[in-house]
Amino acid sequence: MDSLASQVVETLKRRRETVAFCESLTAGLAAATVATVPGASAVLRGGLVTYATEVKSHFLHVPLEQLEERGVVSASTAQEMAVAAARETGADWAVSLTGVAGPDTQEGKPAGTVFVGIVGPSVEPTAIQTEHLSGSRDEIRTGAVAAALSLLLSTLEEN
Repeated sequence: MDSLASQVVETLKRRRETVAFCESLTAGLAAATVATVPGASAVLRGGLVTYATEVKSHFLHVPLEQLEERGVVSASTAQEMAVAAARETGADWAVSLTGVAGPDTQEGKPAGTVFVGIVGPSVEPTAIQTEHLSGSRDEIRTGAVAAALSLLLSTLEEN
């Protein structure tokens, strides 16, 4: 994962663009992973840790009841989280992660269910559901960060 983070930092530096994160199940791990790369301060704007549903509601500007009704572990929430990260930090690119680290289910979804959102200068807010991740909480969280950094890197390369 360190090489993914390094590639993201180098690509963003070359493009003179920045990134921010809005994280739920990873609780800041994606931003922290990017921050381990020397020179990350040139590209990393910051991030939001929206672990609690009420905090998501606040930053997404969505009523709590509406957010709970549609689910926090969803593609639409991941999209809105990415938009919130870009809006709140002024970053060119924003990536979000929401899902279930386990061991229990959430909203009827099993541990390992992860949605990654992304938005950028030429990319409308989009979200993908990763392949079902397996393992311990830490393995799921680490896998989610790897999936998010891979999505960001491939999106940067395509745009």
